Amino acid sequence: MTEPRTDVPSGRVQPRFAGLSTFCRFPRLQDVRAEHTPLDWIVYGVPFDGGVTYRPGARFGPRAIRDESQYVKLYHLQHRLLLSDALSLADAGDAPVLPYDCKANTQRVAEWATALPTPGRTKLMAIGGDHSTALANLRATHSRAGAPVGGLALIHFDSHLDTVDSVWDQQYGHASPFRRAIEEGLVNPARMLSIGIKGPLNTPTDLDFARDHGVTILTYERWRREGTTTIDAFLATLEGHPAYITFDIDAIDPAFAPGTGTPSVGGFTSAEALELIRGLSGAERGPRLNLVGADVVEVLPDRDHAGITALLAAHIAFEILCLSATPPSA
Repeated sequence: MTEPRTDVPSGRVQPRFAGLSTFCRFPRLQDVRAEHTPLDWIVYGVPFDGGVTYRPGARFGPRAIRDESQYVKLYHLQHRLLLSDALSLADAGDAPVLPYDCKANTQRVAEWATALPTPGRTKLMAIGGDHSTALANLRATHSRAGAPVGGLALIHFDSHLDTVDSVWDQQYGHASPFRRAIEEGLVNPARMLSIGIKGPLNTPTDLDFARDHGVTILTYERWRREGTTTIDAFLATLEGHPAYITFDIDAIDPAFAPGTGTPSVGGFTSAEALELIRGLSGAERGPRLNLVGADVVEVLPDRDHAGITALLAAHIAFEILCLSATPPSA
């Protein structure tokens, strides 16, 4: 047997309810840096919700997701891989945050994340926090990936486009991260796919910025009618271009994920969401997705029931990490 790339304690030796709560029981970054760098992925939390437009509380999301992730087992049945054997992973703890200032917080988190070990090799998974935190991780990922010409490709799961210019004179809240990312050249809108968008909306012009800039919008209703045709066509155009996945938990129907601050009814079931992420693997489409970063955001524990939203978010993060793992030879 080969040595695992990530040293995760066996749940049959050390109880999953014991020990420090790190994401999926990955080792802490400070405990593996000397021995295992360069890492494949670093997971970190962003306990910030200063950018929300409705219910606050997502600042407690990283802690809740970590706690629920203790029962995420690491062998993936569909991909046939043991994540801890396939990838070297660590939990860096939480980024420093500035709770009273969205713009300053974005800059502070981005600088901290950019400075994490082995840029150019190690990818970043941010656990939010509200969706404004995605802009910070996009900045860090764009820099660490070598500033791809034209910007990163973006696969965006959400009920909302998050391309509003400002809310309450705030341009760096959770309604605006992808407008800012496009303006900053971090994301190429012609290579951006927003999946699961649904209404009602505030105004009939809410979709204009994304449409005018070439973003592909796949509403939930259209997906129900057409299946993955639009997703498959989009993925076929990437041709290995560096891609980032951002997943807002409110893309899920609140019947399955009630713990979020901006619930939008009529969305994906848990099973549908997991199947959609697995379908990004490229196994049947051709080249594997060139995934260089990701985030999972908007979990609000106070509105959760029995931890089901945080548990789903942990599984979604696990599924995204598995996308970048090389499956064993048949």
